[in-house]
Amino acid sequence: MTGLKCPGCGSQRAVHHLLNLEVLSAAKENILLVLSIPYILAGLIIERLKNPSEKLLVWRKRLYGRTAIYIILAIIIAFWIMRNI
Repeated sequence: MTGLKCPGCGSQRAVHHLLNLEVLSAAKENILLVLSIPYILAGLIIERLKNPSEKLLVWRKRLYGRTAIYIILAIIIAFWIMRNI
């Protein structure tokens, strides 16, 4: 409606390209989505572990705690602004 691209624009096309193993094409559609996949997978793996070690719990808090959430929000907002400049 406004002509501006949101942070998620191109995500569906990027997922389609990733499913066809076309990583460069996916990155052209939405680089933020492509770069976030290892982060998301790491979080899913950590959550699925039955008895994580103390060291892993510290990393989970560091990567997925309150501060990390604010940093990720800032990255998304910066990406949103940069793709519309």
